[in-house]
This record gives sequence, structure tokens and C-alpha cells, in this order.
Amino acid sequence: MTIYQHLPHPHIAARDARGPVKVTDQHPRGSAVTRFNTKVAIVVTRAVGSMWCAYAFALFDLISLPDAIDAGSAAIVSWVAQTFLQLVLLSVIMVGQNVQAAASDKRSEATFHDASATLHEMAHLQGHLAAQDALLTRIAEKIGLEPVPVIDTPTADEPEGELPAG
Repeated sequence: MTIYQHLPHPHIAARDARGPVKVTDQHPRGSAVTRFNTKVAIVVTRAVGSMWCAYAFALFDLISLPDAIDAGSAAIVSWVAQTFLQLVLLSVIMVGQNVQAAASDKRSEATFHDASATLHEMAHLQGHLAAQDALLTRIAEKIGLEPVPVIDTPTADEPEGELPAG
């Protein structure tokens, strides 16, 4: 008999079976049209969100720069704000977001593995405590003490495997 009965939360088994969240888990799995549209959006996003696209947009924008220079300072300001910055910065910002998203994914996966390691260590700790409980119970029986009641057994209104509210 042990003093403590471990009741693992059902989320732990589901989390282990599922693994860390991946970007592909977020893709729609519905109709063929939905999957096709998602694939096209991903391809376009990857293309536009590259530095090569930013360079191409910059070169493309430079075609209209001579006309803006001929039209005067107001046209140059307009060209920079409305043409150059909008097109080039679009790709540059997307590249930065991709880098940040990749770093976030790595942090998320590291957190998942840290949590898994912690759960593993806690399971070993529970085994150690169960062994101590068995020894303490045997000692208590030998010296005539009443056994300690089991802690954390499910109550009638609390299904087994769920954590109590609060």
C-alpha cells in the first residue's frame, strides 16, 4: 500500500501522442479546392517573402525613377513612399517575419521537449516516493501505527484522471 496514489492527467497521454504543434497541422484538410488554395497561398507567400523578390521589386521600381526625378521633388517623394517602400518593404518585412516564426517554432519545440523531460523526471520521482511509502507503511505496521489514508484518490463527483477544480 502506498500513501500517495498518482493519477496522471489525461492531457499528458494526449500530448505525448500528438507531439509538438507543427505549421502543417494548421493547414486546412477540407475539400480539394481548399487544399489547392492553401498550397497556392503558401507558394506565393514563400516567393514574395524572399530577399530575391525584394531585390526584383527594387530593380522593377528603379525603372520609373528617372520619370520621378524629371517630375520634381514631389514626384520623388511620392515614388519613394508609394512605389519603392511599399513594394520592397513588403518582401523585406515578410522575410523578417519568416525568420521570427522559425525562431518561435524552435522555442516552442524546445519547450515541448522540456515539458516532456520534466514529466519523465516527475514519473521517476513518483516511483521513488511510492517505494518510500511502501517502506514507511511496513515500518508503521511493525511498530503498530495505523496506516495513513491514501492521498489523491478520486472522489465520487470527480472522474478518475481529471484534476480537481481550483
